Parts: sequence; C-alpha cells; structure tokens
Amino acid sequence: MRELVSEGQEVLIIPPDYKYANKGIVKSVSAGDFTLELEYDPGKILLHTFCEFYTQTKHGKLYFDSFATEMNGKTLKIASPAKHKFLQRRQYTRIKYVHDLEMGYNNNKCKISTLDISAGGMKFNTDNKIDIDGNYAVTIPLTDTKSLDCTFSPIRIEKAENGGYSVSGQFIYKSSYDKMVLTQFCAKRNVELKNK
Repeated sequence: MRELVSEGQEVLIIPPDYKYANKGIVKSVSAGDFTLELEYDPGKILLHTFCEFYTQTKHGKLYFDSFATEMNGKTLKIASPAKHKFLQRRQYTRIKYVHDLEMGYNNNKCKISTLDISAGGMKFNTDNKIDIDGNYAVTIPLTDTKSLDCTFSPIRIEKAENGGYSVSGQFIYKSSYDKMVLTQFCAKRNVELKNK
C-alpha cells in the first residue's frame, strides 16, 4: 500500500451514490490498509461497501476500488485494493468531449465547439472573440438528464488555422462537490473509452 499512497496525501472517495462524494487526507499507511480522515461526515459511505478512490501521485492520477473496514466518526480505515490503475500523468483526467454549447458573459452569448474536457478545464473552438479577462457562465452536459453549471476562465487564446479561435482555460466551481462530479465523470468516461 505504501507505494500507492502516503501520509498527507489527499484522496477523493466516491460511494455508489455519488452525491455523497467526499475527500480526505491520508493519516497513516500500513501493508494492508490506510487511514483516511474525511473532510465531511461520511454520509452514505458504508462499511464493506465498495467505493471509487482517486488521488494524484508522482506517477500520475491513481484510481482504485476499495472499501472501509472500520469507521470512527470522520476517520475511516480503507482496505488495500486488489487492483489499481494509473489513468494519466496530468493532474486531472482529460477526455475527448465534442459538444456545441453556448457561454454567457455580460449578457452576451457566444457559441463554442468543445474538443476536450477535464475537471481542471476545457478546450474549444469558436468564431467569437473571447475576452481573456472574462469569466463565462457555461452549462456542461454530463448525461441526457444531468448537467453541471460552472464558470469558465480563459487562459490561452490562439488563432485557429481554419479561422476563428482555439481557446483553453480553467473551470471555477461554485462548490467542491461540483468539481468531484466532473472528476468522476471524466475518470469513468476515460475507463469506458479505454475498454472499448
């Protein structure tokens, strides 16, 4: 277990009901388990019920399934996983994400065509001039019935070869829960694409 997580490391934990996603700090590590101090009350995180775990390591984004063997308030003892997977080296899992969307800024709307997305931000093409100092309201569709409202802040704007602009930037979230939801969406979609 010590080669996967270490003391002081932040870990995202997502139970079967992702609305109760949580995060915590690793407090101790042994050969067969590790202790996680949660930021929020456990909610629907149950003993011996598998959850998804995500954390950033020097080798890349780590993903594994495991469960709590002991629970004392916000302190959980997590069993060492049988298997684990490094998703990619960048901090957030980035996936291909092709959608035609609208962003709003100062009562103006601009049309964008997204290329890829992660919990950190997205890249898109647009024919509209983008204000690099602007913060744009955007709704990101995750499924047919679920979307995420967040703010997009441009970081890099380049003229595209075929006209228009190529824009990269970061998301500003209303809550850490929203970031957890998009982290899970990208990680799951990444696994699905790799297994096709």
